[in-house]
Amino acid sequence: MRSILHRLYGPSKGATATARIMTVLESFMQENSPGRAVAFSEKDAVLITYGDTLWREGERSLHTLYRFMEEYVRGMFSGVHILPFFPYSSDDGFSVTDFYAVRPELGTWADVRKFGESYRLMVDLVVNHVSAQSVWFKNYLAGQEGFASLAIAVDPLADTSSVVRPRSLPLLTCFEKHSGEAVHLWTTFSADQIDLNYQSLDVLENMVRVLLFYVSQGASMIRLDAIAYLWKEIGTPSIHLPQTHQMVRLFRWILDRVAPHVALITETNVPHDENIRYFGNGQDEAQLVYNFTLGPLLLFALASGNARTLSEWVQNLSTPTAEAMFFNFTASHDGIGVRPLEGILASAEIERLSDRLRRNGAYVSKRRQMDGTDAAYEFNITYFDALREPDDPEDPLHIARFLASQALTLTLPGIPAVYIHSLFGSRNWSAGVELTKRARSINREKISADIMAMALKDPRSERSRIFRSYRDLLRIRAQQPAFHPSADARVLFLDDRVLALQRESRDQTLFALTNLSANRLTIALPIKRAGSRLYDCLGGGRFSAAAVTMPPYGVRWLVSRPMPGSKAPSSDP
Repeated sequence: MRSILHRLYGPSKGATATARIMTVLESFMQENSPGRAVAFSEKDAVLITYGDTLWREGERSLHTLYRFMEEYVRGMFSGVHILPFFPYSSDDGFSVTDFYAVRPELGTWADVRKFGESYRLMVDLVVNHVSAQSVWFKNYLAGQEGFASLAIAVDPLADTSSVVRPRSLPLLTCFEKHSGEAVHLWTTFSADQIDLNYQSLDVLENMVRVLLFYVSQGASMIRLDAIAYLWKEIGTPSIHLPQTHQMVRLFRWILDRVAPHVALITETNVPHDENIRYFGNGQDEAQLVYNFTLGPLLLFALASGNARTLSEWVQNLSTPTAEAMFFNFTASHDGIGVRPLEGILASAEIERLSDRLRRNGAYVSKRRQMDGTDAAYEFNITYFDALREPDDPEDPLHIARFLASQALTLTLPGIPAVYIHSLFGSRNWSAGVELTKRARSINREKISADIMAMALKDPRSERSRIFRSYRDLLRIRAQQPAFHPSADARVLFLDDRVLALQRESRDQTLFALTNLSANRLTIALPIKRAGSRLYDCLGGGRFSAAAVTMPPYGVRWLVSRPMPGSKAPSSDP
């Protein structure tokens, strides 16, 4: 830790920082016992949800969510990411006014800890910024001791053209201090989100205290929100700076020493090569990195009916060590990122995908480039509607196409994560966009838990069909040792319409085949023994390795024999 802080702050200031952080750690260790080191297996999957996505009249939302999970998803998910449940002023929770509080309408810290007792609980550490309505920022404006260096004041005439922008908004926002002084402050994401100044040891100490407070409340996964922008320097892009990586190493070092059961996960919606740098050497930065390229690239593959580009990308997926893992997802509370496609798809291919998604109701948000022009940043649409066939209201293969996308995600090395609206096959919430005037609201609908329960109990409903298939996929996946996050994975180039993976652990070899086209196919697997018969974990049937039939958007998980105690679903998803 001393070495990291010296690199960040220099010898003198680094020594002061070390002493201050050690005091915080010693206080934490007096009241908390370290758990076992982080370990994941094929049984792990994470549900992503807001605390109030499901609501019930007269009941706090965290109670509603917990009851729903116990009744419907126990055995499907080992973990839950409850998106920011703190008081906030904007951005659906990511403009935090109080890092230490739970919104009263959601529940209490006791409710949060209850999730941590039953699931791996992921909590957001919103490291980059704080609300302009927060007590911290009000203290800054008042010049109170400990907060005088909270924000980053910049000369409005300074050249900030090199700064990478995630949104097409002004970088600086003018505020007036209580003294009457006007200051122009760095606001990367909005005028209501004040970037924190990590050159201040007060900011550093406060955020370490927040990190450890979440651990004390049951968090076993810490999501570093917008971490790429944490450290700023005029004259640089102010994204992925070496100091930012040093900060991730600091957080990792702290958790490894006082809470080794807690994993760090970084959220960096950027091109793949930039994203994976947050693994560090595989042991010194994040254990988990969001696999941002998967969602949009999979959409492209299904739109084109061709798996070749996706297969080549998957073939090159790698992590520095077995302990470093991808967090595989197709959808989240945010939109579907476009930047992760840079260097993989041509601009014309991205534009064709954009046009297809617009026809399915998507909004395409923009970001400001260094040359002053705007470029597509993300697609705002539910993943289910993103996979509709445009201009075909019937689209009989829509559900099969969507389930193929979700099943494929479960086959990749790493930990799978499912956004709650994907679990239910939610449609675009256009009324929400009209209500909030924010494109991201399109996939953040709040749903009555009672209405959802009725839909899930009706076997004919679209939501029920998707949910039951997802349930089978997740439960069967958890029974296959070959789906261990670090089990070997090899892409088999058998047909350009199929993503074929050979997953192999000490106890099992599994062939995961996903047909990304509307064609009926017959696939030959490269197995030397003539006449080899393989069992489909999903459908329960047996196939000759030389002739595996696949319906449109069909999925096969093939093994030589089922694992003891495994049970196939009643129907093929």
